Amino acid sequence: MSLQEYREFIASRAVAPQLAGFNHSPINDNAKTHQIVALEFALSKGKSAAFLDTGLGKSFIELEFARQCAEETGKPSLILTPLAVAGQMVREGIKFNIDARQIKEQHEVGSGVMVANYERLPKLDPTSFGAIILDESSILKSFAGRTRNMLMDAFADTPYKLAATATPSPNDHMELGNHAEFLNVMRQQEMLSQWFLNDTATASQDWRLKGHAVEDFWQFVASWSRCASLPSDLGGDDTGYILPDVDRHIHTVEADRYQNIPEGDMFRMPEMSATSFHSEKRLTLNQRCELAAELATHDKPVTVWCETNDESALLAKIIPGAMEVRGDMTPEEKERRLLGFVDGDFRAIVTKPKLAGFGVNWQHCAHAVFASISFSYEQHYQAVRRSHRFGQSEQVKNDIVIADTEDVIWQAINVKGAKHKEMKERMSNAMSKAQGGGKVRTAYDRPLDLAFPEWIRKG
Repeated sequence: MSLQEYREFIASRAVAPQLAGFNHSPINDNAKTHQIVALEFALSKGKSAAFLDTGLGKSFIELEFARQCAEETGKPSLILTPLAVAGQMVREGIKFNIDARQIKEQHEVGSGVMVANYERLPKLDPTSFGAIILDESSILKSFAGRTRNMLMDAFADTPYKLAATATPSPNDHMELGNHAEFLNVMRQQEMLSQWFLNDTATASQDWRLKGHAVEDFWQFVASWSRCASLPSDLGGDDTGYILPDVDRHIHTVEADRYQNIPEGDMFRMPEMSATSFHSEKRLTLNQRCELAAELATHDKPVTVWCETNDESALLAKIIPGAMEVRGDMTPEEKERRLLGFVDGDFRAIVTKPKLAGFGVNWQHCAHAVFASISFSYEQHYQAVRRSHRFGQSEQVKNDIVIADTEDVIWQAINVKGAKHKEMKERMSNAMSKAQGGGKVRTAYDRPLDLAFPEWIRKG
């Protein structure tokens, strides 16, 4: 085999972006430059992801993509959202002159853009839709989760797909593999074998990105997604999007180390791991909630985040004007209360990040109190960004209440935050390269510039 033939063979093995979209009609006049770029990419690809940070207009992009696909296919498009976001999505549609209807069961499906909560998927017929749009698509994070598998199976043959989220998990690249598999780009296991190593040096045997494959992997991701932290990442104008940093305050309560003392010990040595932290948190529940309630007692809107039902019940009881949103409520009641907070029906809301931390827009509220935190950076980040987003007119303040035994949790969140920032920078750089040229991945082509030692040349 000649050198040229070998190079052609290597080039043939490169992953090339596939175009399975269509020639779209004019994009909605309300679209900003970065949204047009994201939409044109999504519509030309047919199946893609929009990794756009909070406040950059993912809802509008999803609605416009859904509208275009409905016109192209003659079948309705379906947008699946987290709890309470479906109603908000319909409101966004009205704002941008896009007719969207919230549905709960199949008999309600009509033409155009349909919007439903993820919980309603079992009551719908996936084959009746020409396009599927996943709002807050980080729901695909779990490798073997029931919802993830249900989504994979239900929409395996849907012609047009868009997955939209602000935060692919910073410490788990396999979430990107789930996105790639959902979008019919590449199976997750194939992605892992091509760019990752199974790190047997760690107890968990985590998959880690091969050192020499970092740039190549992100170019692969760039071939089926667009990523932006600010409009300028996609050629837009950042005016009004650059917000001041969150005014963050840490409030510490002291844990009693003479409670729950193991037999034979003089005092308790707190263990704060992902499996034991709930039992440790229970020892400071009253102190943390009382301090959080004090911080949340004023005359302006405030969001109070917690982690357990006991915390939620106590906070709702002692905070004036507070409304609680719990997991055991009906979806309709949860949605009524979450949207009621947006509409100003009550001043304070008490809930958990996993219930209301994704998708809802609370720019009317500039104060969040965290009565409790967990090891999940993604949930914390999303909870913060409910208020700290484009459209916020005030300085956002976060009060974080932790026990002196919980420092390891806060450190873990900060470490994951640094990884998330690094990941977005790598994605952004890869996107810039991908947008600047035709091919997303190119074969290795080292020029023959070898320098031979003197003794070889003389010989």
